[in-house]
Amino acid sequence: MTSEPRKIRWGILGPGTIAKAFAGGVAHSRTGTLVAIGARNPGKSGLAENFPGARILDGYEALLADPDVDAVYISTPHPSHAEWAIKAAEAGRHVLCEKPMGLTAFEADAMIHAARKAGTFLGEAFMYRLHPQTAKLVELVRSGAIGEVRMVKSSFGFAMPDFMPEHRLYANDLAGGGILDVGGYPVSMARLIAGAALGKPFAEPDKVVGAAHLGQSGVDEWASALLHFPSGIVAEVSCGISLAQDNVLRILGTKGRIEVTDFWYAAGREGGTGQIRIIRPGGEEVVEVREDRWLYAFEADAAGEAILAGKQEFAWPGMGWADSLGNLRVLDKWRAAIGLEYGIEKPERRVNTISGRRLRSGGTTIPKREIPGLPRPASCLALGFEDFRTFSSGMILLDAYFEAGGNVFDTAYIYGSGYTETLLGQWLKNRGVREQAVVIGKGAHTPLCYPDVIGKQLTQSLDRLQADHVDVYFMHRDDPDVPVDEFVDAMDREVRAGRIRGPFGGSNWTRERMDEAIAYAERTGKQKPGALSNNFSLAEMLVPIWPGCVTSSSDEWKAWLTARQMPNFAWSSQGRGFFTGRAGRDQRDNEELVRVWYSEKNFGRRDRAIELANRLGKSPIHVALAYVLAQPFPSVPLIGPRTLDELDDSLQALDIALSPDDIAWLDGGSDQHPARRTG
Repeated sequence: MTSEPRKIRWGILGPGTIAKAFAGGVAHSRTGTLVAIGARNPGKSGLAENFPGARILDGYEALLADPDVDAVYISTPHPSHAEWAIKAAEAGRHVLCEKPMGLTAFEADAMIHAARKAGTFLGEAFMYRLHPQTAKLVELVRSGAIGEVRMVKSSFGFAMPDFMPEHRLYANDLAGGGILDVGGYPVSMARLIAGAALGKPFAEPDKVVGAAHLGQSGVDEWASALLHFPSGIVAEVSCGISLAQDNVLRILGTKGRIEVTDFWYAAGREGGTGQIRIIRPGGEEVVEVREDRWLYAFEADAAGEAILAGKQEFAWPGMGWADSLGNLRVLDKWRAAIGLEYGIEKPERRVNTISGRRLRSGGTTIPKREIPGLPRPASCLALGFEDFRTFSSGMILLDAYFEAGGNVFDTAYIYGSGYTETLLGQWLKNRGVREQAVVIGKGAHTPLCYPDVIGKQLTQSLDRLQADHVDVYFMHRDDPDVPVDEFVDAMDREVRAGRIRGPFGGSNWTRERMDEAIAYAERTGKQKPGALSNNFSLAEMLVPIWPGCVTSSSDEWKAWLTARQMPNFAWSSQGRGFFTGRAGRDQRDNEELVRVWYSEKNFGRRDRAIELANRLGKSPIHVALAYVLAQPFPSVPLIGPRTLDELDDSLQALDIALSPDDIAWLDGGSDQHPARRTG
């Protein structure tokens, strides 16, 4: 007697209209069964009728705690997707999340990060991608049915009866509007077809230009975008909630075109026959795709099959993680082009972390150390974050770094034309942790490298930071034509005014100028320079990456830093990719790596880092970072992760404790091989 195959026990988190459609799909699936509903209002009429056979639980937390639930389908309004997907992963539950996966690619990345750590499945519910009609479309494109694809045109637009401020589609607080609700469909299809034309799962555009009408509530009521792909394919996509559109997918090629009406419904919600029209100069052909299964059953089964096979993401043509991230990056650019930032994304509303919790203090993953002149211990890793342009995108990384124990933040007057300082200021105020933080400020970058610029730029920096002081200050560059005493005097004035409350010094300053500045300060009773921010890494920078840059990785520099016990906040501390697979003796495609780092001495260090990493079960880049941390002088590497995965990866270096013999061996000055040391 054979046992029944195991089925995925589904719970639905947020029982709305789309949840009812998914429930119908599960009921007609091969792999799943619906067992429970998590509802904020479990007594709401109609729940039992709309979700027959499912237990109605009081609240979302109850659903995640239910031991009889394997996977949850999240169909709440867009702004809560990230919170509940992360909480579900932490509870060990697999997740199918209604599109869009998150409000931004940054949110989706945090959701993927949580699933990856938990070992759970996470998929984005673009139901059309799993239907056989979509696979047929890809087959036709790849077979050359219309020649070479040149253009894709697609829309998904409908007209609501009127402006309805209470409806989620018009509600700013619920991330309403067309782009996030339906714009992802034509974008995902355009990326799929552009990829199919190249024989790839999907392709990413290199240019996105968007326009839209923002209505009374500030959401996009109708919008359009142009996507240009590196292959030359151009896509025109449009969407709307207040404008009915023709909703026809058109794929234009050199020998004809393909047209599909309402492609996202494929053969129909409850099965039927879908039609793909192929129009060529000689006539029209109709390719029919007959499918009796329910549309939403395909995504339920694709998710179920992945879960049962121990996979964490959809198999193609479902949208895997990279596909979902790429789609959201396009939507991010589209929204940026039209200036659409929801009120719920702004600092005053983003009071919790991405998981919906208050920020936690007291993390110990990143140790702290005393730095001379600083009023509080500083984490051994400092965070740089130039790549974020909104509070909602940057806060995810800032929160995670702080909760791990990090408290040193590297900013500069010129970074992001000032936005890095603005973002940090918003975050420090919003989270209420300014007194726990060590804020690095930098100014007087060339060509404005003059003493009288320091105070003026610091005033602007403090305004952006919403603060009255920085904790560490560096001149961003040096001008050897200006007497060093003038620079020291300018920084000393800021110390006496209370606007610099810790050490100051130079970023990209030479030993000679630092010695001269220290001597001048000692003669005149001024505060002497007490810190540097020069390049320092296991690989020695051969030529400046950028004009005016100074490396401190030579033997002479190391001796000077050790003798002075000079703190160095090291930028490019991991050699800008030299210790990753991007570099190699036979790899010469990256001009910067070749120009700045390629020497036999550096490759010898890289070889030893690889050897030690293999012994420790780490990566060479972890060894490179551990090398900077283990110096015999205060050495604080600046790291610049863009994602939570990259942050976690950097933190692996903290497991490696290198001895002086290890350091000497990595440098190449000792024949002694290192023992395995972790701690």
